[in-house]
Amino acid sequence: MQPRLLCGLACLSLAAALLLCGCTTPESPPDIPAAMTPEDLAGFVHEAAAYAGHAGKEPALSLFNRNPGAFTRGDLYVYAYDYHGTLLAHPYQRESVGTNRVDWTDARGLPAIRIGAHVAAHGGGFIAYLYPAPSASGINESSAESYVPKIGYAYPAGGDWWIASGIYFSDLEDARPGKYPDAVAGMVDLVERGAAYGRGHGDEAAFAEISNASGMFVDADAHYLYAYDYNGTLLAHPHLKDAIGTSLIERTDPFGMKNIRALCDTARSGGGFIVFVWPNPVRENRQELKIGYVLPVDDRWWVGSGVYLSEVTGVDSSFPLPSP
Repeated sequence: MQPRLLCGLACLSLAAALLLCGCTTPESPPDIPAAMTPEDLAGFVHEAAAYAGHAGKEPALSLFNRNPGAFTRGDLYVYAYDYHGTLLAHPYQRESVGTNRVDWTDARGLPAIRIGAHVAAHGGGFIAYLYPAPSASGINESSAESYVPKIGYAYPAGGDWWIASGIYFSDLEDARPGKYPDAVAGMVDLVERGAAYGRGHGDEAAFAEISNASGMFVDADAHYLYAYDYNGTLLAHPHLKDAIGTSLIERTDPFGMKNIRALCDTARSGGGFIVFVWPNPVRENRQELKIGYVLPVDDRWWVGSGVYLSEVTGVDSSFPLPSP
């Protein structure tokens, strides 16, 4: 970690300690680095959990709801839920505090609250989802076009509630200026090249190349392209050749999201990012969030690819199956 980031976290730790001792006020928050690492984000949430543990639930929720406040710094803030899905604190959504959002989904249908609660209940860890950036007027969750990728960290704050925070991919320290982390940027480039190849070389050549496990659309990090039609029929895949020609439109993940249908809908609407749950073969097929990107080739079929969250965080971000 770079010295300025270490300094920023040290300031945050000192401020949290002072808050616990009553030596400072919530109106004197620490400086937070403009660009952060996933480790920084986890540290920020751990500091908030430590404050909650010492100050108590109600004082902590009061602080987490403040804007500005010690744990609200522009795009970086803490929010809180109980394990039934009731929003307990959110500095940009205070009008929603007290409402149950257990079935809330992001713009592509990811049940982010249920996944966050599940990860927190198993000791905490990283999550990912799409979310609008806050503005001076608050957050407009009804504006589908404003949703962008975000990495989050969820952590237990007590026996019956959990907290989380998140940063946009473009704000991560290793992101290209105003863009995405290298793994995500490379994946987006792969999809863009695949869509262009499909348009330029035709269906038959494109399907053959996409299904070639040693072809141009399987990179050195084992990222690959897949192709579907808009009815969810798999048209090309380098590792699922037995499923080619099969409709997977009804495939449902352990949290109830029909991820192939959501991918098709995203491509049909013009393409873009989507986050979904998929087994990670590198993690013994444990469930993990995957950041996907899809583009339409024409009005009949589309291409996509994805990177697992652990490729962004640098740590195992898989989790066990939820209880039935």
